[in-house]
Amino acid sequence: MNIRDMMQIIEGTLLTRTADLNREVKGGFGADLMSDVLASIQPEAVLLTGLCNPQVVRTAQMADVAAIVLVRGKHPPIETIRLANEENVPLVSTPYGMFEACGRLHSAGLASLERPMQNGPCECE
Repeated sequence: MNIRDMMQIIEGTLLTRTADLNREVKGGFGADLMSDVLASIQPEAVLLTGLCNPQVVRTAQMADVAAIVLVRGKHPPIETIRLANEENVPLVSTPYGMFEACGRLHSAGLASLERPMQNGPCECE
């Protein structure tokens, strides 16, 4: 699936001007903790998140993310859009919540690109 197809499925709005909408997306991953993204996402996934600060773009760069989708109709600050443009990371907003957007993409055939976490103690305190 390419970014253009993905955008149609989730009724997404492109927020950046430097985006290759023909780029293939190999799968998806939804998270709001950037530490989870760095620990679990596989390359060339679309990241669905409710966070819209510049750190999301920096994390996406480090993780080789194909695109970022902001859920619940969020619109990021201008510095996030500016950074996404500079780094050629497509930034998309969808009116759907995380659950609905992930479900729509999965139902359309997009696989999960979330690596299993190691069995061990949860450090969620």
